[in-house]
Order: sequence, then structure tokens, then C-alpha cells
Amino acid sequence: MGWLARWRQRRAERRVPALRIDSPGLEVVVEAFDLAEADSAALARSPRWRSDRPAVLRHHLDLPPDQVEQARRLLAPDGWELRGERPVHALRVQRLDALHCAQERARMAGLAQRLGGDWIGWDALQVPPA
Repeated sequence: MGWLARWRQRRAERRVPALRIDSPGLEVVVEAFDLAEADSAALARSPRWRSDRPAVLRHHLDLPPDQVEQARRLLAPDGWELRGERPVHALRVQRLDALHCAQERARMAGLAQRLGGDWIGWDALQVPPA
């Protein structure tokens, strides 16, 4: 990518309001609840997901109620916010790609297992283009 293209991309990114977990207008653009499906396949089958935009990545976890605070303490340093009861949702704003989705899937599944729970799946939300 040349310097002009990078400059245009940075300029366009500055015009996009910062995405937050509670941003208005968020819609689910990709879902991954099939354990056998690769994260790359889930992203590839979604025509609404925009790889050039940040998204709210939301993992669905079934945790014992007495372990939710422990999960919150473990995830908070990396910017994850936990919401809900059963299932518990771990949410964070990030750019999505297959590698990071797979890494976070493994992390959330491992965390849920250590805390006596289960990882259910993930989905991602974005604000549709105007």
C-alpha cells in the first residue's frame, strides 16, 4: 500500500466515530456457534461483515454464577467486559480476522472450562454502513 492510500485510509478512519460496546445501531453480522466450523469459514460466509471496520466481538459463556466475578477479574485487564447472567457475554471492541477470532475462541473456551463452565459460541456486531 502506497503512502497516498495509507493517508486516505487514516483520514477515513478518523471520520468514523469510535465504536463502543453500547454504540447505537449495532447489528449481528456474523455468528459462530458450530464447534466444528473454523472461524475463518464463519467470517467468509458472512456478506454483512466488513473487515475494514471494528466490531464488537461477543463470546457467549455458560459459567457457574459463583465464577462470574473470577472471570471478570481475569478478562478485564485485556479490555473484556462481562454482562448478563446465563449465558454470560464477554464483549470487546476489536478488528476481526480469523486468527484473532480463533485465538479468543480458544482463550474463552479454556477459561470457561477452568471455571467449571462451557463456551457456547461467538458473534460479532457492527454498525451497518450509512
